[in-house]
Amino acid sequence: MPAMRQLSRQFSIETRGKGLYAFTEAVAGWLAQGGIEAGLLTLFVQHTSASLLVQENHDPDVRGDLERFLSRLVPEHDPIYRHTLEGPDDMPAHVRAALTPTSLAIPVQGGRMALGTWQGLYLFEHRREPQRRRVAAHLIGA
Repeated sequence: MPAMRQLSRQFSIETRGKGLYAFTEAVAGWLAQGGIEAGLLTLFVQHTSASLLVQENHDPDVRGDLERFLSRLVPEHDPIYRHTLEGPDDMPAHVRAALTPTSLAIPVQGGRMALGTWQGLYLFEHRREPQRRRVAAHLIGA
């Protein structure tokens, strides 16, 4: 049985405001260099107003529809919000992050993520202003 190995890395993702930002290729490139054939990849966004998704990577309308849906579900300027120190989009961003995943666990098989045909990795930015987001990655396997 091959010895278990671990790798870790931090990805930096620049956003231009609300929406989904693909980072599948960056993670796939890192995995290709890592030499681990089978294992488990964990990704974790290190922010309270962004999240991570495995989502449709073919039709960009899906990403826009998700953003529009969450904007309707969690509107800005709702009078129930008390936390408004960082602007009207701050508390809605926290609610959106509470409703969507902040970590992902993805099997690695044959040195690649075991994603389906139309699946990709996305950072889901919930703030209006551009941000630099950090995603911590950890891979364990052989």
